[in-house]
Amino acid sequence: MAEKKFVEEITSMEDDFAQWYTDVVKKAELTGYTQVKGFMVIKPAGYAIWENIQHELDRRFKETGVENVYLPCLIPESLLNKEKEHVEGFAPEVAWVTYGGAQQLEERMCVRPTSETLFSDFYAKDVHSYRDLPRLYNQWCSVVRWEKTTRPFLRSREFLWQEGHTIHATAKEAEDRTTQMLNLYADFLEQFLAIPVVRGQKTEKEKFAGAVATYTVEALMHDGKALQCGTSHNFGDGFARAYGIQFVDKDNTQKYVYQTSWGMTTRLIGAIIMVHGDNSGLKLPPLVAPVQVMVIPVQQKKEGVLEKAEELKRVLAAAGIRARLDDADKSPGWKFSDQEMRGIPVRVEIGPKDIEKGQCVIVRRDTREKIVAPLEGIADKVKDVLDQIQHDMYENAKARRDAMTYTAATKEEFTEIANTKPGFIKAMWCGDVACENAIKDELGGVTSRCIPFRQEHLSDTCVWCGRPAKKMVYWGRAY
Repeated sequence: MAEKKFVEEITSMEDDFAQWYTDVVKKAELTGYTQVKGFMVIKPAGYAIWENIQHELDRRFKETGVENVYLPCLIPESLLNKEKEHVEGFAPEVAWVTYGGAQQLEERMCVRPTSETLFSDFYAKDVHSYRDLPRLYNQWCSVVRWEKTTRPFLRSREFLWQEGHTIHATAKEAEDRTTQMLNLYADFLEQFLAIPVVRGQKTEKEKFAGAVATYTVEALMHDGKALQCGTSHNFGDGFARAYGIQFVDKDNTQKYVYQTSWGMTTRLIGAIIMVHGDNSGLKLPPLVAPVQVMVIPVQQKKEGVLEKAEELKRVLAAAGIRARLDDADKSPGWKFSDQEMRGIPVRVEIGPKDIEKGQCVIVRRDTREKIVAPLEGIADKVKDVLDQIQHDMYENAKARRDAMTYTAATKEEFTEIANTKPGFIKAMWCGDVACENAIKDELGGVTSRCIPFRQEHLSDTCVWCGRPAKKMVYWGRAY
């Protein structure tokens, strides 16, 4: 009954997905609330997930030649205003600083919502010759955007992220870097977080303010809503012209640089929850899980049980497995529920009878399959199980996404699917923003998610207006 009560505190995702999400975040102790509305405390369990995301992304960035830097968190208003389209895109979400101590500032400063303007100003002063190019920089920091509606990880007023900012001598180099980082994001999501994604380009309406082109990786959550998990932007030379970023090329002429920007945020933690979680709580892919294995002693007060469990944990840890021992004075059943709720991929149970037989019981969080394994060679066996879980979690998420991806050839089909079936809808589009707006208005928030790189010819005409189609688009409702 105690175990039943423990998991009942998490609302069923079938009954209320939004409340389920909030319950999981709260019960798994990922975040806490603060006195400032919309700002969250990221607790150790949540921050440890972010650290693993950060370390893996950072490693992948550096393999492509990227270096880390840090720029100020305040941007003078005059600097922000230099790129008109960019500032208009962010103006509604900007938080302003008007006082320094007791003194009113001569010019108000915005708390960075993103750092294109600061990087542009920096590059204008720091780059002079083609020999200075390319500059491949990334910044790990927080940003502030005054969102109207907030939800932990998915949309908070301050969030952690990385923002890459690179400059190049040619348009081709910039475009190549933009797509390179988009593909890096997609590989990271699929290989490390076990989240299948659609790679593609945003429409003109949905692209980043000030960009020539925005590329995106879109994932589908358990409830059929899309989540933009990362974006990569090609700015062309627009920011360079606005901020005077020029260099002397090999032919001894002054030229403007070409710029890119790309970012991922702590909303990835929300994506992990909503793609993989279930009604027992969190379900973490092994590669990103801060604790991969929880060793749980059964009848731990009996002689030798706790000592054997500790020894087992040490063997696993020595093999490079992130293992922990739950030696709390609580029942095994409570500990099993707690481990499942926190999403720890594997638990290893060991009790007096197991010790007698020289074995333990491995239990998978994803399938709850129980595997009896000898203690000899246990580390290798656990590693194999973790690898299988990582693979299976990706395949299960992909199968679920594919089952919730529909194709529409007519307006009637499109409307029926949008109104009755959550998920992605693949449909042809004419390319007209008026048509895109009409779909959003008439179908209650259905938006273009991306124009996928892998195009399919579904019909000759636009699904909405019937005019000649230009591209196949993924549509859906999104967070």
